[in-house]
Amino acid sequence: MHRCYAPGAALTAGSALEIEGEEAKHALKVMRLRVGDECEVFNGTGQAAIGRITATSGSSHMSIADLRPLPPLPPVAGITLALAIPKGANMDLIVQKAVEMGVQRIIPLITERTIVRLDARDAAAKTSKWSRTVLEACKQCGVNSLPIVESPQSYASFLQRTDLPELKLQCAIVPHARPLRQLLETARTAGLRECVLLIGPEGDFSPAEYTAAEAVGYAPTSLGPIILRVETAVFLAVAAARYALDA
Repeated sequence: MHRCYAPGAALTAGSALEIEGEEAKHALKVMRLRVGDECEVFNGTGQAAIGRITATSGSSHMSIADLRPLPPLPPVAGITLALAIPKGANMDLIVQKAVEMGVQRIIPLITERTIVRLDARDAAAKTSKWSRTVLEACKQCGVNSLPIVESPQSYASFLQRTDLPELKLQCAIVPHARPLRQLLETARTAGLRECVLLIGPEGDFSPAEYTAAEAVGYAPTSLGPIILRVETAVFLAVAAARYALDA
């Protein structure tokens, strides 16, 4: 069933709403929905409902009525993914798959060895593109709470933040890194259900960056003896965190 995004809509039983712009255009022109067809609507804050198309106007407006709210999805671990922007199209893939895996916040970072460098205009364009990827992934995989993609920021600024979960894990290639499984099992036993996963660039974090992260509470975390590509490290770490911390 086709899914439409209605940001912030109150999806109460029997109510109606209007879908306009690109969402309506995609439903009517691409998916070829017609009056009388049903579609699923989600509001980005956790609610979803099924409704019936009752009217259309042109190719970019449709009315949906008789909404039937769907039960909320089970809660998942609150994962914040902070990673150095990888080169090429890998960031697009990471954003898409991270959303599909339940990540709730994505923070792109510029580290000392990050190859990608962005000016303000490029950063805004990239953030907009990644946000569209988030929305498309939510529509495809049934996620009803729209994850946040933040604007790219410096590593130093990121480390100063105090609004992130208590459990801070830096995927690290250093001798004293503790196994990810061990740290996650300890966290679950302590009742923690949120974490930050900090992942570096193709050339890894610099020694100074490791020292700075440890100084503000990031635990060096090993993903095993094999050196992983950035996207592989992301998927392994997120999957492990979901397995360990989900309720």
